[in-house]
Amino acid sequence: MAAPLLTGRERKALRALAHHLEPVVHVGSAGITDAVTRQVDGALRAHELVKVRLHQPVAKHDAAAALAAAAGAALCGVVGHVVILYRPDPERPKIIVAKH
Repeated sequence: MAAPLLTGRERKALRALAHHLEPVVHVGSAGITDAVTRQVDGALRAHELVKVRLHQPVAKHDAAAALAAAAGAALCGVVGHVVILYRPDPERPKIIVAKH
């Protein structure tokens, strides 16, 4: 599944929408495992926009990019140790990002 291509303005709008959200998936010392990827996939199916907390990131930007690629999601941003991911539902999207 290919990640959606977003402009900077769209990523900024999604980061604003994610501001009030709490992380729904936590990545521990084991790193990005198959179980973590399945959890992120399920969370994206349910919510489309999720936060993932990296507890022990060696290189948080590399881990964020790997997690986004594994989930087929767009990386909207990394704030501290929290990654914001977005993947719209292919049939009935809940979040519509305005194209500018």
